[in-house]
Amino acid sequence: MQTISFAHLSLMLLPLIVVIYFYYKYTKDKKEIAYATIRMVLQLILIGYVLIFLFKTKNLLVGISILSFMLIISTTITLRITQYKNYKHYFIIFISTFLSAILHLILIIEVLRLDSFYEPRYIIPLAGMIFGNIMNVLSLCIERFEKELQRGETFKEARNISFKASMIPQINTLLAVGLVSLPGMMTGQILSGVDPLIAVRYQIMIMVMCISSGGITLIIYYKFKELFN
Repeated sequence: MQTISFAHLSLMLLPLIVVIYFYYKYTKDKKEIAYATIRMVLQLILIGYVLIFLFKTKNLLVGISILSFMLIISTTITLRITQYKNYKHYFIIFISTFLSAILHLILIIEVLRLDSFYEPRYIIPLAGMIFGNIMNVLSLCIERFEKELQRGETFKEARNISFKASMIPQINTLLAVGLVSLPGMMTGQILSGVDPLIAVRYQIMIMVMCISSGGITLIIYYKFKELFN
C-alpha cells in the first residue's frame, strides 16, 4: 500500500472547508465541525500510538482498561442525546451496551478461532466497531423514543416506532453493501492485498455483528426502561 503523506492528506480538507462554511451559514454554528474534525485527527493519531503499544504488550489488564474506557466514553456520548441525564438512565445505557458488546465479542472470538482469548490486534479494533455502532443506534433510538413519548404515544407505541426508525440505517447498509458501496473493512483488506473472497467473509461477520449488536442493545434498553419505569 502507498503511504499517505500528511501534505497529501490535507487535500481532503478542501471540500470540508466548503461544508464548514455552509454549516455556519445554515446553522450559525462555526465551531462544531471544525472542533469535531480537529478532535478526530488528534484522537486517531493518539490511538495509533496506543495500538502499537497494545499489540506489542498483549497485557490483559491493559486491554480490559482500554475496553472499559471505550465503553464509558461511548455510553457517555450516548447519554448526551437524552433529556434524562441522570445516573439511573446512564446505568440503563451502560448495561445495555455492555451486555450486547460482551455477547458479540465472545462470538467473534469463537468465529475467528483466535489462539488466545485476548488478541489485541483483533479484539480492540472490533470492540471499537461494536461500541461505535451501538452508540449510534442507541442514540437514534433514545432521541426518537423520547420524542414519541412527548407526542403522547404509549410506551409500547414509542418503542415500536423508535426501534424501527433506529434500525433503518442498519438495514439500508445490508441492502446496499456490494451493490452501492464496499465497506471500510473490506476495502482496507483488499487494498492491503487480501484475497477479495477472504475479505468478503470478514465483512459478512462485521455486517451481521453491526445489525445484531445494535438490535440486541435496543431490546435490552427497552426491557430495562420498562422495568425501572
